[in-house]
Amino acid sequence: YKMISSELTKRDKSFFLSLFSFGKEPKKLKKISLQLTSIFLPLFFWSIICQLGIVSEMFLPSPMAVFYSLLDMAGSGILFEDIFASTGRVFGGFIFATILSVPLGIAMGAFPSFCALCEPLIAMLRYMPAAAFSPLLIIYLGIEEAPKISLIFIGTVYFNVLMVMDSVKFVPKELIETTLTLGGNTKDLLIKVIARYSLPSIIDTLRINIATSWNLVIVAELIAAEVGIGKRIQLAQRFFRTDQIFAELIVLGIIGFVLDMSFRFLLKYTCKWAV
Repeated sequence: YKMISSELTKRDKSFFLSLFSFGKEPKKLKKISLQLTSIFLPLFFWSIICQLGIVSEMFLPSPMAVFYSLLDMAGSGILFEDIFASTGRVFGGFIFATILSVPLGIAMGAFPSFCALCEPLIAMLRYMPAAAFSPLLIIYLGIEEAPKISLIFIGTVYFNVLMVMDSVKFVPKELIETTLTLGGNTKDLLIKVIARYSLPSIIDTLRINIATSWNLVIVAELIAAEVGIGKRIQLAQRFFRTDQIFAELIVLGIIGFVLDMSFRFLLKYTCKWAV
């Protein structure tokens, strides 16, 4: 019995220490089990708290209550209508921000004089909360989709620009000098060297900052929206439907996880040399 107990203790210590081993990639099966644990362990504790009645169900609904609320919204079609509306706004604002920020960030990183011209203004605008522009956006653009998409654009574009600019600054000077020595022009330098070398960092920047767009969609949908996840959360709060609030938050998390994994796959298959 002592030998078995000692062996189990050693295994527990070995497992715990392996969680904090520097640079050591876990085996595939272990990695999957750890990822599943990160999801099901909080769910387990959530269920236990609800079963014991530690917190009133009015404030913390049980996982089953949230699940049934999710089914109810899906059955009525409300859930899919909200998802479609919110994702459309997020992608609208984020795509416009990407189209502007990536070329601008590359130019600022490649040309120091151009950076000196643009960076102070962009750095200042970055610290202005996007939500503070809401009154102006309503005055200028009305209450339809334009102000919501614009709010997401404003809240994302400046972060994209500065992070893309920083990634360009890490391009080795030897590559730039070699390209110029071999007769490369500015176009070749920007497209074939700087943009290509920075592509993994640019994709990673977009992966990180699309989370900002998702955070902003909740604020954007408070601007006279009729449908959307943010609007549904606001209505649920008004009628004290905490089960609906939790359900919509879980939907937000699932969509965010899918988007994050999509960018990871994009990085893996377009920049194999960097993975």
